[in-house]
Amino acid sequence: MKLHFFGADQCVTGSCHCLEVNGKKILIDCGLQQGRDEVDNSSLPFHAGNIDYVLVTHAHIDHSGRIPLLVKQGFRGRILTTRLTAQLMDIMLQDSAHIQESDAEYKNRKNLRAGRPVVEPLYTVEDALRVKEFITTCEYGEKVDLCEGVQVECIDAGHLLGSASMKLTVTENGETRTIVFSGDIGNVDQPIIRDPQFFHRADFVVMESTYGNRNHTEVWSYTDELAQIIDETLGKGGNVVIPSFAVGRTQELLYFIRQIKDENLVKSVPNFNVYVDSPLSKAATTIFCGDLRGYLDEEALALVKDGTHMFSFSGLHLTETVDESKNLNLDPSPKVIISASGMCDAGRIRHHLKHNLWRPESAVVFVGFQSPGTLGRHLLDGAESVKMFGEEIAVRAKIVNFQGLSSHADRDHLLNWIDQFAPAKPTHVFVVHGDREVAPAFAQDIAARGFSAHAPQYTEIYDLLENRTVEQGYLPEPKKKAFEGAPRASSGYKRLVELGDALAALIRRSRGRDNKTLADFAESLRKILEKFNF
Repeated sequence: MKLHFFGADQCVTGSCHCLEVNGKKILIDCGLQQGRDEVDNSSLPFHAGNIDYVLVTHAHIDHSGRIPLLVKQGFRGRILTTRLTAQLMDIMLQDSAHIQESDAEYKNRKNLRAGRPVVEPLYTVEDALRVKEFITTCEYGEKVDLCEGVQVECIDAGHLLGSASMKLTVTENGETRTIVFSGDIGNVDQPIIRDPQFFHRADFVVMESTYGNRNHTEVWSYTDELAQIIDETLGKGGNVVIPSFAVGRTQELLYFIRQIKDENLVKSVPNFNVYVDSPLSKAATTIFCGDLRGYLDEEALALVKDGTHMFSFSGLHLTETVDESKNLNLDPSPKVIISASGMCDAGRIRHHLKHNLWRPESAVVFVGFQSPGTLGRHLLDGAESVKMFGEEIAVRAKIVNFQGLSSHADRDHLLNWIDQFAPAKPTHVFVVHGDREVAPAFAQDIAARGFSAHAPQYTEIYDLLENRTVEQGYLPEPKKKAFEGAPRASSGYKRLVELGDALAALIRRSRGRDNKTLADFAESLRKILEKFNF
């Protein structure tokens, strides 16, 4: 009965952990690495065909984004998640696949001109569509017998529609242990979705720590503060550009803007237009308007019962085509533009930033966490200019960090979450999904409250029956963002780096091979190192 740590270990994205029990391998999430966390998304540290089950805590890409790659590389098992997560994950994985295909197409146009070999997308839309073949769903509170000796129960994590904390009750050779995976723990008093629910007993807990070192800025009224930003910016003739995650955050913003419109809080341009420029946001909003029984908070339920549409108001436009998106930047009238992606590293938002960052009358409003290494974090850190599409863009727009909208629990609420397991404390707590500056410190905070806790490293293996680490992990070197205009590496060096990454992945997959094979492998590597000892 072992727990393997394969992602989001002292970093924030790429969540992936594996429970090994009764000869079965069960993944809990299989997310895409993003920003500074990205090492090699194409290299899974295990054989996809050896995975029997995948449990998905919620639909965000940093928790689900490598599942199509898993299918592409031979996974044929069962995927279990909540009903709403399955619906949202379907559209999000297709959108992610479209980005992978577009990125590969762009790179290949450049590679062909330069005489370099073509690259394949990480996965395709076809791979993403195949994920549905393996999905089964459950509801909150339902106890699901996953396989012999393994039962799964989900409760509402309060982070995103359908998000779950999961409790696994596992039995092997007569020994039973309970393991709780927090998933991403939600903030309190969010619109639409409920506050996080709690488990109270477990032998082991794997919990997130995204905001483990800070509390959110207190916001008395989301609608008042957002209305003030919109009022000031539109009054100066500028645009309010909001980089927003298409699923969850965009729908929250529409919920607030409906209130702002209903209460007439914007005086400068009372009938202002709001453009949601993201096909994915449009599809997600449709799901948010569907059958949400068992998922909504009381205020949202009351609205629905009264026949009020949570997101509908005058001046709302959902753009679909590329031409419609481009026309937004040709229209001089002040407006609010909500566009993906939330961290500004892809999608239509980059075009809107290009056309608005240099305008002192405009404002860019961030409404969620910006991972290190992303353009969003670069802007929040005070960049005076950025390069986009080969052009230097001055940053003169007002940059606003609206932290009150975070969908993650802050430090105090994370501590309250783990305190729910007292006085019957778990045997051990594993702190994950936090930067390497955050997760170990938060583990110490938990330990100071009387828990046994640590922040695992990538590829660490922990024996749950013996309650000890049986194999140490390591911390991959963070990706250094290569902004446009950086010195170019030679093609030979790039090829060497690619092969080095492939070699590192092969070494990780070699765990468990017979000693003779490993010895031959090691001797071959030794000879290469001796030959090229620069």
